[in-house]
Amino acid sequence: MTENAIFQPARDPLTIALLVLPQASILEVASALDPLRNANRQLGHEAYRWRVVSPDGTPVPLTCGIELPSSGPLSHATGADALIVIAGYRLAEVATRPLIRDLRRIAPRFQLVGGIDAAPWVLARAGLLDGHRATVHGEDLEDLAAAHPEIDVVPDRFVIDRNRVTISGAAPAQDFMLHLIRARHGAALSRQVAASFLATVRHGQEPQIAQGQDPALDPRVAQALARMEARIDGPEPASATAKAVGLSPRRLEALFRTALGTTPAAHALDLRLQAARRMLTDTRHPIAEVALRTGFSSPSTLSRAFRARFGQPPGALRR
Repeated sequence: MTENAIFQPARDPLTIALLVLPQASILEVASALDPLRNANRQLGHEAYRWRVVSPDGTPVPLTCGIELPSSGPLSHATGADALIVIAGYRLAEVATRPLIRDLRRIAPRFQLVGGIDAAPWVLARAGLLDGHRATVHGEDLEDLAAAHPEIDVVPDRFVIDRNRVTISGAAPAQDFMLHLIRARHGAALSRQVAASFLATVRHGQEPQIAQGQDPALDPRVAQALARMEARIDGPEPASATAKAVGLSPRRLEALFRTALGTTPAAHALDLRLQAARRMLTDTRHPIAEVALRTGFSSPSTLSRAFRARFGQPPGALRR
């Protein structure tokens, strides 16, 4: 992780411009801004400043239905030290060619340019991540790496490489801001800010999803879940999962029914169908490729399971 001058002890205020795209998550906006607000409160002065901008300067509709006020269009970000883009769903609609062009043009004016959640896709399309290490939300890691081989895509929570930062989601956005606060104002302040949110400080190189942290789950159930989540494209029989975690199939099923109210086989199938549903709505992959990536032997096999789970075939959902 290579850093720049923004991550050095400093007395001067740091200004961050957030470019929030339509259909972003309010949690990601809060995760980016509230640690800075809290740091100012702890310090007793304005060490961090921010402004929210949108592609056209109008309020931004978020996924929860709330509209986020904007101080103006992207051009109003000029003068800030850092520009952080937040994006979520419907990238094909919101990451327009004019926006990509404007991002490419304005990026050199900032000491740091970054993206949260799906925003690394936007930066990649603008050519702003070429030759850099980067991360993105775990659901998009494989696709980003395939679409942009010039980027070294890694499954970290956040990555800082020279004058670029990429952040995989809402919780990692908070992790990154705590890292920034620590770098500029010390570990004590960073810990105080984290404590105020009852948060645990996590590093950028940690996995996006930590396994085995749910105290309500039997460790063997957690281990089985991790195996299922890692095998979306190549599912294993429930009996093989049980053997891998040191249980009989009957015992694993009993633990699953107690903890999750379902069977291992049903849960594994649901994981695959949910992954298929996301690919159908959020990517342009052909249905045959969606079937392959989610462990179904053919599009027709996927279609039957999908209709049974969601009440309509994959093609209807995509339309």
